[in-house]
Amino acid sequence: MLFALIYDSALALGERRGMAARRREALRSLRGRVLEVGAGTGLNLPHYPDGLEVVLTEPDAAMARRLRRRAGARPVIGAGAEALPFEDGSFDAVVSTMVLCTVADPAAAIRELRRVLRPGGRLVFIEHVRSGSHRLARWQDRLATPWRAVAAGCRCNQPTLELLRAGGMTVTAGEARWRGMPALVAPLVIGEARP
Repeated sequence: MLFALIYDSALALGERRGMAARRREALRSLRGRVLEVGAGTGLNLPHYPDGLEVVLTEPDAAMARRLRRRAGARPVIGAGAEALPFEDGSFDAVVSTMVLCTVADPAAAIRELRRVLRPGGRLVFIEHVRSGSHRLARWQDRLATPWRAVAAGCRCNQPTLELLRAGGMTVTAGEARWRGMPALVAPLVIGEARP
């Protein structure tokens, strides 16, 4: 409950220092029916192009309450990424922003994301990841347990791109830095993955 209350405030500086623009850029080419997993409080909502059918999932009840207020008529489903209540091939695209680090079983989540994508569909993602800098990666490893405790289960040292590839996805991604956020979660990957 407390995490949901402070979430937008905690991310506000990062949003102003470039994350909002990254969200807009990542989402601008979406078409058709879109699923956003772990939609949180709805920070992506203003950045979706007009004319999309967007379905939102959020497993945390407190976050989902805040999300529903922002979502308007868009459906909000209380489901985690590891067990999505949708038919195979239901979506043209799936969106994941800062989600794969928090799911309990990332491999199961990736299988589900692949399952609900239509043939030719794509996963569009912005995720923070394990740093390519050995020094920062060591700090991420050292502080992973306390960070996870204060950041709603977030694994600051997760090798997300490797997990996507191991899950049978072809990944195209670039690296960036999440300005205005703690160094532990500053390394970003932004891109798309296709089954």
